[in-house]
Amino acid sequence: MIRFGLCCIFIEQPIKFRTTTATHLLKKSRPEQLAKLSELCLENARSLLAAFEFCAAAGIGCFRINSQILPLKTHPTVGYAVGDLPAGQQIVDAFKQCGNFLKKNNLRASLHPDQFVVLNSPRAEVVASSIAEIEYQAEVAGWVGADVINIHAGGGYGDKPAALERFKEGFKSLSASAGKLVTLENDDKTFTPADLLPLCEEMRIPLVYDVHHHRVLPDGMSIGQATAAALKTWNREPLFHLSSPLNGWGGPQPQQHHDYIDPADFPAEWRHLQITVEVEAKAKELSIMRLMADLGLKKGSVTLKNAKHDPGEGDVKNHHQRQKKHDTDHVERDAKIHQKNQKVAKHK
Repeated sequence: MIRFGLCCIFIEQPIKFRTTTATHLLKKSRPEQLAKLSELCLENARSLLAAFEFCAAAGIGCFRINSQILPLKTHPTVGYAVGDLPAGQQIVDAFKQCGNFLKKNNLRASLHPDQFVVLNSPRAEVVASSIAEIEYQAEVAGWVGADVINIHAGGGYGDKPAALERFKEGFKSLSASAGKLVTLENDDKTFTPADLLPLCEEMRIPLVYDVHHHRVLPDGMSIGQATAAALKTWNREPLFHLSSPLNGWGGPQPQQHHDYIDPADFPAEWRHLQITVEVEAKAKELSIMRLMADLGLKKGSVTLKNAKHDPGEGDVKNHHQRQKKHDTDHVERDAKIHQKNQKVAKHK
């Protein structure tokens, strides 16, 4: 059974999350800052409920929450505790309402801190700010029932073994409630599944297997081997990532994400697994709708039918041509998806 995940924002649905800048807030008095932040946080909680409602209606089983859902929460100058905000308790209650909806509708939620969260940085102040950011997101996760805060291992700094040892120390500094939510993702520049799996097993940290990153930065493990090893690190429903290259596997910069997913990029090894697959594609909800149709999926979390051949690491030369044909063939289907989304919005 596959549960697809939508990441952070919408391309078509009128559901927006608001933020602000420290520069803007610093022009205001502290009470004015807190009033503005309170307004934004409450609006974002209401937007999150709308996002969950759309996902439930559209058959999308997971939603990744924007890391700035509480704007500038840990900023060194304008940061705040929710209890300091004029509508503090109302904000917490609104997020808990999201959590109640999530549980009632068998949805899942995750968080993915920004790239400045680096637990293995040689700079103590970076590690401290990273810990603060993860702790804040753990607070939100507790309100809404999210069970994943996904991060990268950080930089290699010319010595990957030493960098991973620093990661362990940073991880140990987290509270128990935050640490149990943290997951690690292989990246496309430094740390592969083979690099991270020993650490994940030692520290009991689940591995979020990103198959696109693995195809860009291979390590000798096959997709099947990496999938099987990653599954063993999880003590709850595993969560993986899927995306397709913007210019095809034969084009430049294959790490860049396409608007949509080529169904040939969906690993055959995943077809019968009970997992969450977050779709990292720029067309957001439209990309998930298209992928579900391409893979012969019914609405919601259902078993895949006739998943296509996985190109693996040695069968990618014709991918760009397939992607072009794929995009051309789906103009009419996207129009139908648009109509369906409009109906879902009206239904709400």
